[in-house]
Amino acid sequence: MTKPYKVLIIEDDFRVAQIQEQMVNDHPNFHVISTCRTGAEALDYLSEKAAALDLILLDVYIPDVKGLELLWAIREKFRGVDIMMVTAAKEVDTVQEALRGGIIDYLLKPVQKEVLHQRLDAYVQKRELFGERRQVSQEELDQLRQVQVQVGETPLPKGIDRLTLEKVVKALEEAETQGLTAMEGARLIGASRSTVRRYFEYLIHTKKAKAEVNYGDVGRPERRYFLC
Repeated sequence: MTKPYKVLIIEDDFRVAQIQEQMVNDHPNFHVISTCRTGAEALDYLSEKAAALDLILLDVYIPDVKGLELLWAIREKFRGVDIMMVTAAKEVDTVQEALRGGIIDYLLKPVQKEVLHQRLDAYVQKRELFGERRQVSQEELDQLRQVQVQVGETPLPKGIDRLTLEKVVKALEEAETQGLTAMEGARLIGASRSTVRRYFEYLIHTKKAKAEVNYGDVGRPERRYFLC
């Protein structure tokens, strides 16, 4: 079975390009058909074969172009190809300009295979939604947006549910000055003390919370949690 979505990688480091190519090709719906190492090479390739492409993985740092000049050149001449930035460029101005250029996603290097595949899955859902339709409903667009938000979030470990985590964080935010014990948190969100303690400890592990040990009137230690 032929993989439906064809990809061009524009990356000046051939080792990085090889890794990206392998990761993309490991996805059942994508196939890299070529790689380019310079802006000139990429534009020459696109001038002949853009119609055969679906998606470009583009780095910001290409030796013969400045900044996002290549992105804008591709956008101007080859509007039928989608672009996903895969780069080490973290500057806010660069990210904002890339978003204005209509990219479908922005991934920071080094990219893990699982994360890339999540973003490619979202791309497949978008393409399947639009398909050959002439119109879509607001509900369908909202569903697509929800998929994009979900894949953009950091995967959570087993035993940590995102909705429960949001409740725990909100409870800590509201108890900003005095903090919460696991028992107090359990009463606030309607969960068991052991469950809330697990979420508190997860927040400490991810450096989003801290704990202080206080001793009550009878000398019994009390662990209180605060957002950082």
